[in-house]
Amino acid sequence: MQSSRPDAPVAGAPAAAPRSAEACAGHYLDGRAPQIRNPRLAPATKELCFNVFTVMHSGVTRTPLWSAEHLEAHEVESAQQLTRENSFHAESRLPASQRAELADYSHSGLDRGHMAPNGDMPDRDSQRDSFSLANIVPQDGENNRHLWAGIEGVVRKMAKTEGDLYVVTGPAFLGSDLRKIGNVLVPTHLYKLVYSPRQKAGAAWFVENTADAKANVIPIPELERIIGIDLLPALSEEEKGRMLKLPNIRQKNGDRRKSND
Repeated sequence: MQSSRPDAPVAGAPAAAPRSAEACAGHYLDGRAPQIRNPRLAPATKELCFNVFTVMHSGVTRTPLWSAEHLEAHEVESAQQLTRENSFHAESRLPASQRAELADYSHSGLDRGHMAPNGDMPDRDSQRDSFSLANIVPQDGENNRHLWAGIEGVVRKMAKTEGDLYVVTGPAFLGSDLRKIGNVLVPTHLYKLVYSPRQKAGAAWFVENTADAKANVIPIPELERIIGIDLLPALSEEEKGRMLKLPNIRQKNGDRRKSND
């Protein structure tokens, strides 16, 4: 997460190297990627595999449709040792006609909100990957820095307790009255799905992309129906319905400090 203040890419920083399909599969439960059910979301999609997360990018919205992580306790511990280095950058693996640019976010009044959070990244290369605009959505600043930061922090604590989690995070674009910043579509809602292999249960936070949003917890099948994506195709409907207890999110609206994302 980060404010809409423009940051230049790191000078001379290399583009992310493509990862193998096998490495990509490791970020998904049983190696099975989410499946798009809503045909309106299907055009101009491209899977981008990074070191510790995978993005399904939409050339229509110029955002991810999801970012998927297999979040392990040792990665969270490593991430907590890293200081933050901002390096927002356009994704070089996407055609210019389908990707977001830094200029789209400039003076937009919205934050550049990470889907796979910087705070989950265990090393510098992965940290830089997370600042690809392919992993970013336009997000209300209050939402991003308070409610959403709280959700991200709770998930990291859960990963340390559970040992590992499968996490799928993304935007939702509901209704017909959608707006853009530059060429990038602004999501109406955000979701973060968490599945615990140890407990064989999962659930999701589903929140409006607004300053006064509440942290609504819903079952995975309900989230899938809302967004039109089968997020965990490795599981049956019955298995998806086994609810994981998600902790309450404390909203520190008076705390204006930046989170670690």
